[in-house]
Amino acid sequence: MKNRNLIVTSILGMLTVVFGAFGVHSLKEILSHEALNSFETAVRYQMYHVIVLLLVNMYGNFSAKTKNNISLLFFIGILFFSGSIYAISMANIPAKSIWFITPLGGLILILGWIKLSISFFKDK
Repeated sequence: MKNRNLIVTSILGMLTVVFGAFGVHSLKEILSHEALNSFETAVRYQMYHVIVLLLVNMYGNFSAKTKNNISLLFFIGILFFSGSIYAISMANIPAKSIWFITPLGGLILILGWIKLSISFFKDK
């Protein structure tokens, strides 16, 4: 599948809109102000990284391997960072039981940005 990264990215983009709309229209009455802010942070970070993923995977000077490595870091980072916040907010999973997943996702997102920076630096 030639455009696997773009397919996954577009699905993540669609899910971002779905989660954002769900948060605004359905969770507003259910979640505390703090929990809703956390949920909105997860949606925002997911969208930021979806946009970056689109740009990375359409950038012509990166090899397929570089695009795949950067994409994998961002995919996993989104899953861990935003996914754990969604789980805490929507599934009512106690934050104490998965406390380490959110910062781990943030770290993986940072690693994705580092890999992206290095890749641009090496770009000829």
